[in-house]
Formats: sequence, C-alpha cells, structure tokens
Amino acid sequence: MTASTTFPEKLRKILYKAAAAAFWVAVWQLLYVLVGQDLIVASPRNTALSLWALGCDEKFWLSVGLSCARVVAGFLLAVLVGGLLAVLTSRSPLLHTLFAPLLGVVRATPVASFIMLALIWIATGRLTMFIAFLTVIPIVWQNVQAGILNVDAQLLEVARLFRFSRRRTFSLVVLPQVMPYLVSACSMGVGFAWKSAIAAEIIGRPAASIGRGVYNAKNNLETADLFAWTVAVIALSVLIEKLALWALNRLARWLSHFRSRGWSK
Repeated sequence: MTASTTFPEKLRKILYKAAAAAFWVAVWQLLYVLVGQDLIVASPRNTALSLWALGCDEKFWLSVGLSCARVVAGFLLAVLVGGLLAVLTSRSPLLHTLFAPLLGVVRATPVASFIMLALIWIATGRLTMFIAFLTVIPIVWQNVQAGILNVDAQLLEVARLFRFSRRRTFSLVVLPQVMPYLVSACSMGVGFAWKSAIAAEIIGRPAASIGRGVYNAKNNLETADLFAWTVAVIALSVLIEKLALWALNRLARWLSHFRSRGWSK
C-alpha cells in the first residue's frame, strides 16, 4: 500500500519539475527570438549542440574532474577544520573570543576581495581549493558550535551516571545531536563553495579548469559555448549537492543505528 501511494506522488513531482523546466526553456526560446542576436543570447538548440560538443571533448572532462576535485578537497578541509574549531571554541570562551572576530571578517568580506588577495599569496592551481575552504569554514564553525552548545544536558548527565568514557559519550550522545547542524551547514556550504570556487577560477584561470573554459568562451565571444558551460556548472552544482546530502544522510542514519546499539549494551 505504501509503495502504491508513494509512486504516483513521486511521478507527479517528476512531471511537475519537467513541466517547469519546459516552461523556462520556452521562455528562453522566446527571449532568443525577441533579441534576435546570437551574440547576446544563444538559443536552447545551439546551447545543447555546444554542450554536446563539449561533452565529446576529453579536455572538458579533464577540466570538470579537476575543478570538482579541488572544490571537494576545499569543502572537506573546511568541514574538518570548521568542526575542530567549533569543538575548541565551544569548550573555551578564550578561544571563542579569539577566533570569532576572524571568522566574522571572513564571513563578511566579499569573495572577490579574497580571490584577488589569494592570487598574490598562492599559486592559481590552489586557488579553487582555498576559496572553497574559506567560504565554507565560517558556516561549518557557526552551525556545529550551535549544535554542540544545544546538546541535551540530561543525556550528558545520564552518560556521566553510567560512567561513559569521553569517546563513548561523544559518539553516542554528542555526535548524533550535532549531525543535523552539520548536515544543515554542508547543505548551505556546498553551494557557496561551488559558486565561489568557479568565480575564483574565472578570475584566476588555472590550467584545465571550468573557470578557464568559461573565460575563454566569453573572451572569444562564443555565446553558445558560454551558455553551455553555464548549464554544465549548474548541473554539476546540483549533482554535487545531492551527493553530499546523500552521503551525510547515510552517515546520520548509521550513527543513529550505532547509537541505538550502543545504548542497548
């Protein structure tokens, strides 16, 4: 009964999304007809042909792979460092006072300013990872720290009464309650990391990168290629976000199962 009721709902959602996509493609086509200038607005057909041509080029996939690897590396490093900072600053008011202004400055400073400064400090090949790291770390730090500070005190007291070790208390009490905050931070951060990193690549133009492809298309006035690269960037952004949330949700379910087994022992 559950499968028979959920399948039509899923099918309906898919049809709604397909209809919405078709509507905006129609608007795009209408805009192309009204403008009448291929140099200003590329048609959906020309964009699709350019995207197909890009997909048949090995250099395109090399650029996509390297850019994705750099963004993921910066994102994971930000999650690791931001989580560690959240643990330290939640336990020490002195460290919180020390790091809070710095992370506030990072959060408030325009990404373009950091990109220009980073081009002076580091090689262009590391620019993507650095900007992704810098964009995500304040989000992770703020959310994870909020999760740690909101851990149920009664559960901590139960763990203390049962003489749980610090490791067991962290894995069975703290981590499961902090995970929703971490998932929320990653959900917000992965989109910011991707957009900021691609912007950094467009400015810095590292070799074999999506940003260099976008810049070259714009510089050569190849509007259809520029639209195709943009479509690829959007599709990759959605895919990376879905994969990140899927992995985090799987981890959260595993922790929930582990927690229930741990409490039963």
